[in-house]
Amino acid sequence: MLNNLTEAQVNEIVARVVSEYKKGSSAPIEQSKPWDATQYKGRKLIGIYDTMEQAIEVANAGYKAIRAMSVAEREKIITSIRNLTRAEAQIMAELGVAETKMGRVDHKYAKHVLVADKTPGTEDIVEEARTGDHGLTLTEMAPFGVVGAISPSTNPSETVICNSIGMIAAGNGVVFNPHPGAIATSNYAIDLVNRAVYAAGGPRVLVASVVKPTLDTASVMYKHPSIKLLVCTGGPGVVHAVLSSGKKAIGAGAGNPPVIVDDTADIEKAAKDIIDGCTFDNNLPCIAEKEVFVFDNVADRLISGMMKNGCYKLTREQADKLAKVVLVEKTDKNGKTVKIVNRDCVGRDCRVILEKIGISVGPEIRCAIAEVPFEHDFVQEELMMPILGIVRVRDIDEAIDLAVKAEHGNRHTAHMHSKNIDNLTAFARAVETTIFVKNAPSYAGIGFGGEGHTTFTIAGPTGEGITSARSFTRKRRCVMVDSFRII
Repeated sequence: MLNNLTEAQVNEIVARVVSEYKKGSSAPIEQSKPWDATQYKGRKLIGIYDTMEQAIEVANAGYKAIRAMSVAEREKIITSIRNLTRAEAQIMAELGVAETKMGRVDHKYAKHVLVADKTPGTEDIVEEARTGDHGLTLTEMAPFGVVGAISPSTNPSETVICNSIGMIAAGNGVVFNPHPGAIATSNYAIDLVNRAVYAAGGPRVLVASVVKPTLDTASVMYKHPSIKLLVCTGGPGVVHAVLSSGKKAIGAGAGNPPVIVDDTADIEKAAKDIIDGCTFDNNLPCIAEKEVFVFDNVADRLISGMMKNGCYKLTREQADKLAKVVLVEKTDKNGKTVKIVNRDCVGRDCRVILEKIGISVGPEIRCAIAEVPFEHDFVQEELMMPILGIVRVRDIDEAIDLAVKAEHGNRHTAHMHSKNIDNLTAFARAVETTIFVKNAPSYAGIGFGGEGHTTFTIAGPTGEGITSARSFTRKRRCVMVDSFRII
């Protein structure tokens, strides 16, 4: 179990995976047909349909079947999903990197194990009874029916499995409209869930998807009368579309998590923790450290510590040059020029990104760091790549002011390294994020080396926060007046 992993234990998992499989971070898998969304090595994937209407119809039938099952039977299904996820974590890790060209196989393996071990199941569904002079009121957490879910390309199979466990534990059926850039990986995970469900005595198909997800299939899902709840894990555009659907929706949007390091912190530990978190799966997790604000009187020590932990320090000129590569200008529908991340750089190894500006480094270099002003793109933009902008600040007031501004009001995640309780409290109150990690790598915020359950759907915009099975339920009340009060 990953409940209380130390960093040494995390590294042991990584080392064991590398030793066992002897695969590089971008090792390709063998597919009989490149990125086929309907089969894997000649085996037809279960639950994949030509149209969204078909997928919803089958998921609805699956929901009706699971609704008739007991909670104990549902938990048996969840256990089956957990076991099969652990068994096939390496396949999904390799498939995800090969299809999307993002992230690292060893870290994706660890994320799948995390999902299997720490995603809450039926134990998260808790009833409430209240008695008084006028009898008994029972409140139960009931399923919505069929949940329509949007999943991302950054954590495709991890999100599908994490969402499926929670949604099934709540008693729902699920239909996914995966990101087109990770359709083979997402559909493999959907097939895995269905195989696990059926093996545990559930319906043949409980979780469904489509062969070719598009904006049109998503639109069908948003409007279909059988879809009672929408859940979106993705960028601002799709989250806005889901929230504009007119239906109950859970939105997990973007973030730009800042880190503050003050002069009371354990600087050596802070340097290591920040880089470990920033480079985990090449910075793809939305909770990962994206920019650092450090007190000037400890900044040199922090940067030195980072360089000892696999960082390459860019000059300002190199940083400006790299910024023009990792961000590209585009004209939006209003004719305004905007900057967007270069998809060829998202989630790539640091050495691959640095090669684009003529810098050659070895595989030991995990992250590129640069001292930059607050206005720099490395601070203002969520890059989702192992690049970290560092800004020097005078004191805690300036640090908090700039960090809150850099977070852009997403209220997603923030981090701080400090032993000063007043500073920690002041930043937490000012930034108002869903997750606030103190003196640890960012991934501690989702239970990886920290307490608490895990999720890959962090619903800041709609307020559910660290989602779990109970997030996918609706409350139903049953009232018995003047009876069943026995005192």
